[in-house]
Amino acid sequence: MKKITLKIFAISFISGLALLNGSCTKDLLDQTPTTDLASSQFWQTESDATTALMGAYSAVRPLFDRDYYFDGQAEYVRTRGTSTTSGNLRLGDAYNGGNYNPSGYGSSFDKMYRYLYGGVNRTNYVIENVKKMLPTASAASKPGLEAVIGEARLLRGMVYFRLISMWGDVPYIGKIIYDNSEVEDMARTPITQVKDSIMADFTYAFEKLPVKGSATGRVGKPAALAFRGKLQLYWACWNKFGWPELDTFTPNASEAEKAYLGAAADFKSVINDFGLTLFRNGEPGEWGTMGNAEVLPNYYYLFTPQYANANTEGEMIMYFTHGGTGTSQGEELMRDFAGRSHEGSQLWVHPRYEIADRYQSTVTGDFAEKLIPMNPSTAGARTKLNSAVNPASYANRDYRMKASIMWDYEMSVGMASLKSTGWCPFIYKTWNATVTINGTKYITYNTDGCNSGYVFRKFLRNYAGQGRADGDYNYPVMRLADVYLMYAEATNEISGPQADAIELVNKIRHRGNLPPLAASKTANKEVFFSAIEQERIVELLGEGQRSFDLRRWRAIERVWCPPYGDGVWRIDTQGAQQTRYFQNTSELGYQQCYIFRIPPGERDRNPNLTQNKPWM
Repeated sequence: MKKITLKIFAISFISGLALLNGSCTKDLLDQTPTTDLASSQFWQTESDATTALMGAYSAVRPLFDRDYYFDGQAEYVRTRGTSTTSGNLRLGDAYNGGNYNPSGYGSSFDKMYRYLYGGVNRTNYVIENVKKMLPTASAASKPGLEAVIGEARLLRGMVYFRLISMWGDVPYIGKIIYDNSEVEDMARTPITQVKDSIMADFTYAFEKLPVKGSATGRVGKPAALAFRGKLQLYWACWNKFGWPELDTFTPNASEAEKAYLGAAADFKSVINDFGLTLFRNGEPGEWGTMGNAEVLPNYYYLFTPQYANANTEGEMIMYFTHGGTGTSQGEELMRDFAGRSHEGSQLWVHPRYEIADRYQSTVTGDFAEKLIPMNPSTAGARTKLNSAVNPASYANRDYRMKASIMWDYEMSVGMASLKSTGWCPFIYKTWNATVTINGTKYITYNTDGCNSGYVFRKFLRNYAGQGRADGDYNYPVMRLADVYLMYAEATNEISGPQADAIELVNKIRHRGNLPPLAASKTANKEVFFSAIEQERIVELLGEGQRSFDLRRWRAIERVWCPPYGDGVWRIDTQGAQQTRYFQNTSELGYQQCYIFRIPPGERDRNPNLTQNKPWM
């Protein structure tokens, strides 16, 4: 049997530049460069190093900039699949073909596994070659070269962090692979060792990076610290809650405590030492009026290119840039989040019914009475108190609700051929129909892919001029609000509710125009954790965090049902049962949600790659 591990291809300078020039292949890892530019003609200046670094950014970006699909593996977002892309900077799309349902997904990410290692190889290419430049570099250029290495190591650390979060033990490759024979027979590296290498990458990046990135999309010290803190937080969770599906890992309580302390220290530095602030200082802005989108809360504008494209206020600690129309480097947010009335978009992603009840009352600061699903043809359904199809039921809720989702009779801007078609109301199951509202005729929002009664407003552009796959939004992979919440979580685990952590959670609540947490919500570690979890659900909705949270907390059974249970139905605003999840699911079925399958194809090529326990 011929053994070729990971299908890593030989890298060259010309292949590194392919991404930079917008001419990447559809499947990076299966390509062999046909032309080589001798490294002796290239690695000469800091500008050369930066050019290669941009290739690494372009290689890593498509591994993280559609993380919203992962939210489909949790309770509050439905994904119908993944859109197929062509001709843009996608590397064949690592997300395509994955399973983004709440169960049964662990065997569907062989492609992502392979593409992540492509990101590793591309960053190693930069790190190794720029290191060779250091001995002869001038004193003036050396800090810049070290910063380039730091950025590349941060990217490499992010990729390995994703690998261990999904697969546990993985082969660790810390050098350029020029030929597959170099990694034949390579075994999986224990997660502890990989974690230490990631920590070293993040630490080096923190030490060598400038305080602020040198250009839009470039990272600074806060990003390195935030990711180092997040790695330690995950490490703490795995040691506290255990990871029995990874049978080579033994949890350790003292390791958990040490990691929580380290995470808290890093997050505290990010929060206090760099002058970062929430977008628009965390002010809620204005709700506007029901059924009107001319005025929207501030939180909405954080997720549109017009207002948050530059990191002027520090909310976006790290983000990946996109080129926009005509660059073949656009983002897919409109295509994935919007319906057909918006440039023929496909609505691959939309909120589930259950998310609406997570938005708390701006009056009480706590959960409102649960919405009542009703068929709109039922007499009084549109006016009944708390009816899910009564627009008035959504009044006086967390402003992030208005900014994030749409319910019946909420408006958005229709678009076709890069021009506005005017306001179109969302009315569930009334697609592309003529309706009259308050004496004005409209064509309803065509969202025939929706089965919940809600669609997203978050990430939805409210102006024309860009195609469905041609946006230039800077997609966030680390936000200050997330750091606030991770800091609160880490300090709560160490010492229970702390005044500074409570204040930070209240700052995030304030952007939803919610009152501060009641004393009963901060009385002990357990209730404060619930308050933190609640904020993570609504603040980070659609950003790909929830499914990773559920796994690191071992909370899948808690939010769904125990093994061999009756399962949990997902319904819509009209009361129809849509999909039942975890019905009579065995313990093995749950275990396979906590750890992903090592790709069988890789194991066929390399028998030294062991398999994760639930997949044996």
